[in-house]
Amino acid sequence: MSTTYKALADPTRRSILDLLARGERTATEVADAMGVSGPNASYHLDLLRQAGLVSAEKDGRFVRYRLATTALEEAASWMLTLLRAGEADGETEAAT
Repeated sequence: MSTTYKALADPTRRSILDLLARGERTATEVADAMGVSGPNASYHLDLLRQAGLVSAEKDGRFVRYRLATTALEEAASWMLTLLRAGEADGETEAAT
């Protein structure tokens, strides 16, 4: 799960996930939408793929990327467990 959180820590990768949540894209489409170079988009997409946050499928000469939700569900489930435990203990103070 640490690989997932490391991947999520980067604002560019979070923006890519937001983009892919709206539909699958090629690396070129991601680069164009994000205003980054193709190699930069590919780098971030590869890290997201390694973290299990996106899946990739070869489509002719292109690779299409889409959001993969299993790693996100695991991370969210763990955080919700912590949140509920804090609420059960009466902890309601917002983090600063």
